[in-house]
Amino acid sequence: MAIKFIATSITLTTLLGLTGCGGGGSAPVEQEPGIDPLVLKQDLGERLFFDTNLSTPAGQSCASCHDAATGFADPDSNLPVSQGVHLDRFGNRNTPTAAYTARAPEFHFDQNRQQYFGGQFLDGRATNLTEQAKQPFLNPLEMANPDKFTVIQKIRDSDYADLFGQVYGVDSLNDAEAAFDQVADAIATFENMELFSPFTSKLDFIIAGKEQFTDQERRGFQLFDGKGQCFACHQLPLSTDHSYSNLGVPKNPDNPFYTVALQFNPDGSDFVDLGLGANPNLVTMASLENGKFKVPTLRNVAITAPYMHNGVFKTLEEVVNFYNTRDVLPLCDATGTPGVDCWPAPEVAENVDTELMGNLGLTVEEVADLVVFLKILTDGYVPPK
Repeated sequence: MAIKFIATSITLTTLLGLTGCGGGGSAPVEQEPGIDPLVLKQDLGERLFFDTNLSTPAGQSCASCHDAATGFADPDSNLPVSQGVHLDRFGNRNTPTAAYTARAPEFHFDQNRQQYFGGQFLDGRATNLTEQAKQPFLNPLEMANPDKFTVIQKIRDSDYADLFGQVYGVDSLNDAEAAFDQVADAIATFENMELFSPFTSKLDFIIAGKEQFTDQERRGFQLFDGKGQCFACHQLPLSTDHSYSNLGVPKNPDNPFYTVALQFNPDGSDFVDLGLGANPNLVTMASLENGKFKVPTLRNVAITAPYMHNGVFKTLEEVVNFYNTRDVLPLCDATGTPGVDCWPAPEVAENVDTELMGNLGLTVEEVADLVVFLKILTDGYVPPK
């Protein structure tokens, strides 16, 4: 079976290459001959991405929740959502991977398809990667800095302050507002590097004709492309179409966000995550988008557990079973066992996708085959000699 790709304006050469982000601010100082300004900006972005001093208190960096060893997702798979630098604070969502996010289009409403696409975060509230990079610094549930000035002061005191001046100008750190934008620009430039979008899974080797499916992997791919209907939203090569959907995912009773201080979550366990419906940039009625979340890339999905916006599922088997039987099994009552003889009610009952999932008719063996295929989307594959 030929592996299909959806045509986009992004060529495969672009996907496999490096791209840069434009900067701004004061004029950079003249570089020494032979030093690539893009490399300097990437280096600066890397320093910022890994600097644990850029939180208040110190101790958390971008990399704390986006670890390369776990596909640039949160390395703590024991928690359904991410813990902030303050140990009693938790976000309301499972941290999405930072891998391949630079390939997402900007957040927009497609008039022809009457759908939202692209953007960053699970609700698309950041238009692009540069805007996304700003928010964790100031989020009280994440890096918890009180303001932009605090972040820039930490950079002024860092051992890479001179590098910041090389990239953005010798006086760039004197203007905290502009410098904060430049911080985000540098981080986005770093995240545009091949490191974050390596295309080195076994599937990529198969596409290149350098590896072959096992029989079970081939069956899994055929299900992915056919009976499982996964390809409708998880289109190659990025394994996402960047759209938004309400899968009918239930609330996660183990979500520690329900227990954070009332100033961060006044609703307690009654909190309902509206997803895209709470995005302030909508041009449609919010009620039409309630419960929808961005379709994630499935690249590295085998190492980015837990799953769904609230981390309610711990394994890929649970996820596939939910897609397969959500509308077949009854709603759980006090005696039901979720995922075995029932499913809990969706967190947001409106706008649930009933077309592409819920009653797929997959057998136990087909679920296993599909999970095996998903596991060959993990980067870092080394072909046997």
